[in-house]
Amino acid sequence: MWFGRSPEMVKEEEALPGRAVPLTIDPTHVVLGTSMLPPYPEGTETAMVAMGCFWGAERAFFHLPGIVTTAVGYQGGFTPNPTYEEVCSGRTGHTETVLVVFDPSIVSYGEILSAFFEHHDPTQGYRQGNDVGTQYRSAIFTTSASQQALAERAARAFEEQLERAGLGRVTTEIEPAGPFYFAEDYHQQYLAKNPMGYCGLGGTGVSCPVGLFEA
Repeated sequence: MWFGRSPEMVKEEEALPGRAVPLTIDPTHVVLGTSMLPPYPEGTETAMVAMGCFWGAERAFFHLPGIVTTAVGYQGGFTPNPTYEEVCSGRTGHTETVLVVFDPSIVSYGEILSAFFEHHDPTQGYRQGNDVGTQYRSAIFTTSASQQALAERAARAFEEQLERAGLGRVTTEIEPAGPFYFAEDYHQQYLAKNPMGYCGLGGTGVSCPVGLFEA
């Protein structure tokens, strides 16, 4: 529970105007040595997930086998090319998102979803732990009909697991991906650059094995 007024999603007509020019970043992933910017290698796929503060969320993925690159950014809202301060104001509609480029011959989209659900609490609405605001909401942004269908099956299956454990219902938004806006340079692989940095990410303790939802 948090005190004070609950966060509310900004209306599109009230969102900040943003800017036409994207933020400039160093494209090299400091852990993997690959490019964070497209085009990505042939045969790879892209997943985009939001699970609270993107510092810890990104770290949950870049050490997995089969990950080609990761990046953090802003997605799901209205403001083009926003800054971190604008997103934190709650007036962009965006949530902090991790872009994950992966080799499906090594790691499946289902395994990405499994890591997503196990590494945070998808029942908390506009918050994650002590981080409160619409920018911390749980979301899956899909890039194909097959991703959409699998994400929806995974959410239903994990919700059943949570209910058996006496926990709440899944509040994760699942929708086709809109534009992904790269966050500022200093946010990229933040916890690799700052190992003692803040990470409020925490799961429910309930497992989400791929076998629950991937035939």
